[in-house]
Amino acid sequence: MAQRSRAREVALQLLYQLDANKNVPRDAIEGFVRDRLHHADLETFCLALYDGVGAHAEAIDQALTAAAQNWRLVRMAAVDRNVLRLGCYELLFAPDTPPGVALNEAIELARRYGSANSPAFVNGVLDRVRSHAAPAPG
Repeated sequence: MAQRSRAREVALQLLYQLDANKNVPRDAIEGFVRDRLHHADLETFCLALYDGVGAHAEAIDQALTAAAQNWRLVRMAAVDRNVLRLGCYELLFAPDTPPGVALNEAIELARRYGSANSPAFVNGVLDRVRSHAAPAPG
């Protein structure tokens, strides 16, 4: 697995945890990242993804709600919802990540951690996000 892909995987794990428990101390989050990645650049990248999703949560959830036809976020499987949040963050707020990379990485995370239908679902929703939303600054 590519190193940045591994960092995305850890970011997804953190987002999943955040969905279940919003009260995890920051030092525990950082320790989790350190224990899994063992590389300062990857740790920084992972935490930037995690923090970026948090900082833009409202805009991300609005974009996903608009793109996920006939689906409410709360009704989605937790893995799918958090893969979508991570992918949407990279599509809209991470200009250093090419859109195709963001989409492919999200699909791979969905394939690895979601259900049999997750990759197609994630692909469809994020493709709509990519085609209908202009990237926002920051």
